Amino acid sequence: MKIQWLGHSCFRLEESTDSSVVTDPYRSYIGIELPKVQSDVVTVSHDHDDHNFVEGVSGNPVVLSETGSFDVKGIHISAIGSSHDEVDGAKRGGNLIFKFRIDGVDVCHMGDIGQECTPDLAEAIGPVNVLLIPVGGNYTVDAEQAKEYVDRLMPDIVIPMHYKTRGVELDIDKVDGFLRQFDDEVVEYAESDTIEISRAQFDGEYTRVVVLELPEEE
Repeated sequence: MKIQWLGHSCFRLEESTDSSVVTDPYRSYIGIELPKVQSDVVTVSHDHDDHNFVEGVSGNPVVLSETGSFDVKGIHISAIGSSHDEVDGAKRGGNLIFKFRIDGVDVCHMGDIGQECTPDLAEAIGPVNVLLIPVGGNYTVDAEQAKEYVDRLMPDIVIPMHYKTRGVELDIDKVDGFLRQFDDEVVEYAESDTIEISRAQFDGEYTRVVVLELPEEE
């Protein structure tokens, strides 16, 4: 499978059969433009403008924005309810965590998770090979809280998202604070917006932190 980062919390996940999912497409008010992208499915973790730009994705995709289990073009998708803040959604509402089974790989997109990682939530999420998690704080968990999720879920690979990058005007932190939570030898810079992943890469010895590059502007 392939994981392509399109900026902010938006990724394109592609199965070997060419079936694909786009997560949390964003509007340009955040300071960057969503690249042209096509997909079979779009997932929306919550109805905020930096996560719900469904019309920015071509291909007449199926849109998933509620809890449940779904099967679309060979991809199994589960949506788990959670909170966008630390007070049970009282400040910013709910958030959906999406989990995808693609080419035998379990990928979890945490959306704008704002609550702490409880044992019940970790159990609901279950085993994770690849964790896509916000690390910029303010609107989501911060670097230290994101590390707690990593320690609890123990993914093979974690890819940070929703942090301050070139052009982004939101009041969120850069990725550096999150990377400092890990030993240097487990942090990898992909030098690309895309990574290819197979189950054969997982040895279970430690979590790799993979930092993807923001796609080049057209």
